[in-house]
Amino acid sequence: MASRPSNSADTIAALATAPGRGGIGVVRVSGTGLLDFAERLTGLRPQARRATLADFRSADGTPIDRGILLYFPAPHSFTGEDVLELQGHGGPVVMQELVGRCRELGARLAEPGEFTRRAFLNDKLDLAQAEAVADLIEASTAQAARSALRSLAGEFSQQVHGLVEQLIELRMLVEATLDFPDEEIDPLRDTDMLPRLDRLRAGLGELRGRARQGSLLRTGLTVVLAGLPNVGKSSLLNRLAGEERAIVTEIAGTTRDALKETIQVDGIPLHIIDTAGLRETEDQVERLGIERSWREIAGADVVLQIVDARAGVTPADHGVAARLPAGIERVVVENKCDLAHQAASRYEAQGQVHLRISAKTGEGVSLLHDELLRVAGWQGHGEDVVLARERHLVALAEAAERLELAAGNIEQQELAAEELRLAQEALAAITGEFSADDLLGVIFSRFCIGK
Repeated sequence: MASRPSNSADTIAALATAPGRGGIGVVRVSGTGLLDFAERLTGLRPQARRATLADFRSADGTPIDRGILLYFPAPHSFTGEDVLELQGHGGPVVMQELVGRCRELGARLAEPGEFTRRAFLNDKLDLAQAEAVADLIEASTAQAARSALRSLAGEFSQQVHGLVEQLIELRMLVEATLDFPDEEIDPLRDTDMLPRLDRLRAGLGELRGRARQGSLLRTGLTVVLAGLPNVGKSSLLNRLAGEERAIVTEIAGTTRDALKETIQVDGIPLHIIDTAGLRETEDQVERLGIERSWREIAGADVVLQIVDARAGVTPADHGVAARLPAGIERVVVENKCDLAHQAASRYEAQGQVHLRISAKTGEGVSLLHDELLRVAGWQGHGEDVVLARERHLVALAEAAERLELAAGNIEQQELAAEELRLAQEALAAITGEFSADDLLGVIFSRFCIGK
């Protein structure tokens, strides 16, 4: 197993609370020998894990601020090093002076994610838990925050470790048969190898399903409202957002630029994008808006093609549908069903889902919510999903592929053994047991400073 790279001995400091004014601001310091650092800053040698009222002083003894000093000695701290937390008044000037004083005392400004990276390198967190710190901060829904907190507590890592332990046992059986080829045993029958492999593949499949759900919970679904002018795209955006976010008029071409709004449905973030009406026009500004509309459509997870229920799907609507990129999910939304004297409904025509709704009255919008969740693949198991990142999904997919290859080569023990080894390596990359320095750099560079 590859060891984690060695940690830096530098003392680092950074503002740990959000920039701007607040009642309290926190500066975090991590390194070695911080009792002396604290004494030079405050004149006090704090006791471990006890809040101490202290004056934070400049080099000439002038008070910068008065606040709470907390000292966490290594290894019983977030980073595994000595950690100081300086809790003062949350004014930008005061916090800047306090960080500046820490730098005068020998600390350097922490890089983004460096505190959490040190926690990982000092075996306080594995890589999946470290990523959960950022996911918890960035969570856009309560459901996502709860899932991130479970990952931070080690739930995801424990599930991965459980699979790795099964893999290790299976590898031991396979490699034992290679080491003792002359023994009179049938390895497939006498070692329970095939049932073990089947159970392992089933467990991995279950975890992959939960991870895919968690990835959706983390990133959400990008939904683009597209269609001809005056079919009610902006009205639908306002209805979904629950407020008047877009200007609605009877004048065709009112929407000139893409307007974005994020909503929640069953805890899933839906990024709704209203676009300019798609038509031929001589208006230069409107034409630019339409070009941008097509760019937004190209990046969509699902396109809601809005049509007027009174006219149905017209040849012009068919023309819009023909230009939509292949592979993007499309749902036809027949808006203004109230004006067409139609009830809200869902039906399929020629394999295409149609929804009759009214953005004005809200009739049928619940059908739209349900359809978007269906398109997303959301199964409504928010309390047991894994808030997975793309790299986790890739690693799980690779492990599944390796196990499939191992099953296909089970009679050829050498090939099966190699595939099992590669499957274990893929899973171990999730928690950081196998991690290249460049991967760690990419992951932690996306954290905020102070974490």
